[in-house]
Amino acid sequence: MKAAERTLLASFRKLDDADRETLQKFAQFLASQTESRAGATPAEPVAIPRPQKETVVGAVKRLTATYPMIDTREIFHQTSSLMNQHILHGKPASEVIDELEELFRQTWENTKKLA
Repeated sequence: MKAAERTLLASFRKLDDADRETLQKFAQFLASQTESRAGATPAEPVAIPRPQKETVVGAVKRLTATYPMIDTREIFHQTSSLMNQHILHGKPASEVIDELEELFRQTWENTKKLA
């Protein structure tokens, strides 16, 4: 749980029942506004074919566009680690791209389960 979520939860727990209900309604309203602004975010991955010759950076850009519903901040460290394996340790780009594709796919699967 992120710090902002913990702070919000702590504040929520301090409220009486009526104020909790008001806060829940307001949060639902804000969420609906966010959803209507985002509107075009697909619930399913966008089919973007993998080019025959693709760089690791290009793959990250493609996968970010393929899975726009994923908050890439959540997988930043794993993505960076895979990129470093290629750049610093010479791991073949194709292997790193395969692993990136699996990372994004698995993150999307986990996101779907939580929804």
